[in-house]
Amino acid sequence: MRFTQLSTLLTATLMTAGVQAADQPPLTADGVENATITFGMPAWTSTEAPTAIAEQILEEAGYNVEKTLLAQPAIFQGMQAKQIDFFMDAWLPYTEQALWREYQDDLQKVATSYENVPLGWVVPAYVEEETIGDLEGKADKFDGQIVTIGAGAGIVDLSEQVMADKDYDLDGYQLAYTSEAAMMGVIRDKMPNKEPFIITGWRPHSMFSQYDLKFLEDTEEHFKYDNVYALSYQGIEDKYPRAYDIMSRWSINVADLEAMMAAYENDNVSFEDSAAAWIKDNRERVDEMLGY
Repeated sequence: MRFTQLSTLLTATLMTAGVQAADQPPLTADGVENATITFGMPAWTSTEAPTAIAEQILEEAGYNVEKTLLAQPAIFQGMQAKQIDFFMDAWLPYTEQALWREYQDDLQKVATSYENVPLGWVVPAYVEEETIGDLEGKADKFDGQIVTIGAGAGIVDLSEQVMADKDYDLDGYQLAYTSEAAMMGVIRDKMPNKEPFIITGWRPHSMFSQYDLKFLEDTEEHFKYDNVYALSYQGIEDKYPRAYDIMSRWSINVADLEAMMAAYENDNVSFEDSAAAWIKDNRERVDEMLGY
C-alpha cells in the first residue's frame, strides 16, 4: 500500500474512533515501515553517478530507494506532483532557467552539489576554431551538425538560442538531437583521424578526462557557468525529514564524478560499485550526512 493511501486510511480510522487527528503527531514517511524515496534520473552519466551515491547513503539510513528514468522536464513535473522526491543534477541559475521559472514555486534547492561548472559547444583541440563565431561559413567542414542530446534539456534549449542568434551566422548548420551515448560515439569515430566535429558538452563528464577537447568561446554569452543543485519539492522536509536532513548536507567534487564516469566507460565499473568505493573513501563525510 502506498504511503498516501495509508495516511488517508489511518486518519479516517482515528476520526471514526472519536480521536481528533489534530491531536496526533503528523504521519510522515520516516514513521512508516519500508518508506521509499524516488529519484528522477535522465540518461546522463552526470546524473547517474551522484544518484548512485545518494541511493546507497539513504539505503544505509533505512530507506528503500527507487530510480525512475525520465526526460528532464518530466522530472520537474514529477517533483511538482510529489511523485519524484529528489533530482541530483539541476543546473542553475542559467542553463535550466526556463524550467526553474515554471516550477520554482513548488520546488526547492536542497543542496549544492558543486559550483562554477562550464558547458557549451565542444570541439577537438586540433581544430583551429576558438569561438562559435569562427564557425561561420564552415558548415561543410563540420558536416553541418552540432550533435547534442535529447530535446528539452537545458543545454539543448541554450543551443537552440545560439542557432537563432543573428549575431552568429550559422547558415548550413543544424542541431542533431541524439543522446549522450551518440555524442561519445562521434568523438570515438572522429578523433583517431583528426576529423572535425561539434558536440554539446559539460563538466563533469568523462570526455574531458579521456580526450583533448575544448569549449568554443560563446561571445554572446548564452552559455554561462552554473552551480549544480539537488532539488526536491516544497514540504519534503515534513514528509521525509530524515532524508531531507541527510540530503541537505550533500556535496561532491567534480573530479570525483569524472573519475566515476571514466571508470564506467573505460573499465565497465558500474556506478553502484564506484559509489560504494566513494562512500568508503569518504566515510567521515558520509557519517556527517547521516548525523553520526
